[in-house]
Amino acid sequence: MNDELELLSEWDADATPLTGPARDRARHRLLNAMAHADQRAGAGPGRRHALRLAGAALVATAVTGSAILLGTDGSGGSGAPGTSTPRVENAAATVLNGAAAWEREQEKEPVAPRDDQFIYSKRIIKETETKTGQVKTYTDEMWDSVDVSKPSLSMELGREMWEEPAGKGGGVWPPRKWSELKKLPHEPEKLISVIVSSGGSDDRSISDLDELNRYEAYWLLGELLKNPVLPQGLRPAAYEALALVPGVKTIPGVKDSAGRTGVGIAHTGRGSCKSKYLIFDPASYEFLGFRDERISASGKKKYIQLSHVVDWGIVDRVRQLP
Repeated sequence: MNDELELLSEWDADATPLTGPARDRARHRLLNAMAHADQRAGAGPGRRHALRLAGAALVATAVTGSAILLGTDGSGGSGAPGTSTPRVENAAATVLNGAAAWEREQEKEPVAPRDDQFIYSKRIIKETETKTGQVKTYTDEMWDSVDVSKPSLSMELGREMWEEPAGKGGGVWPPRKWSELKKLPHEPEKLISVIVSSGGSDDRSISDLDELNRYEAYWLLGELLKNPVLPQGLRPAAYEALALVPGVKTIPGVKDSAGRTGVGIAHTGRGSCKSKYLIFDPASYEFLGFRDERISASGKKKYIQLSHVVDWGIVDRVRQLP
């Protein structure tokens, strides 16, 4: 695992903390490095261990405050981390299953992107400094190579950032290639099994998964849902799979980036439930956006970030608009 440790050691702790999209790319690069290390070491338990290390790294950095690998996590206001009352879990399942039903009513089979194309998305980020109440709004755009063979371009709080192509056999999570997305099962239990077993199959029931596996499932499903284009039926299945993951919790009365009151969905396994979560309409269960936080490099300022995707499409080159 020397490559992964070197990757983490090269992170500049004094650099400006990253928000959601850049943090996602950092996770992808770490997972890709682990996958490449496993290819050198041979197939088998190594890849499973790599995913476990990724989860452990997410937990460790959440404790130390480094923003590069902060995860989508949360903890209840009372009780031990990872626990919640049946009422709370049922409430979260109601929201997520409702979101799946809403999505099925709206979705149509999308046009599949070719491997040589790019997935374009535009996100609005509304960032509020907690002490002063100062609000800044950013419009960030991304052009992601579908087969990750070409450089991808994205913006982070208005700053342009390039992602280098993946090496032979490399990839990202969630997959962008349509052929890989189509292979993911639409049965919620099987989708969780495939995710926690790194594309294989896990014979354990969901209730038998340990805390780290549950957190991995929650985080990886959340990353999948960030993909703006998915095969028909996969997004509802991901919502239903999230509803099955033990430890999910509702956070009522939250605001989205448009000022609408919604209900948040977080995971109670680690950290604070007020840090990062998905936001849904409390009546229709339509997905509204994301809520996140970042801390300044000095550690003296905290920012609340609300974001949502306003446009996306499939294009042939970087900087092209749909």
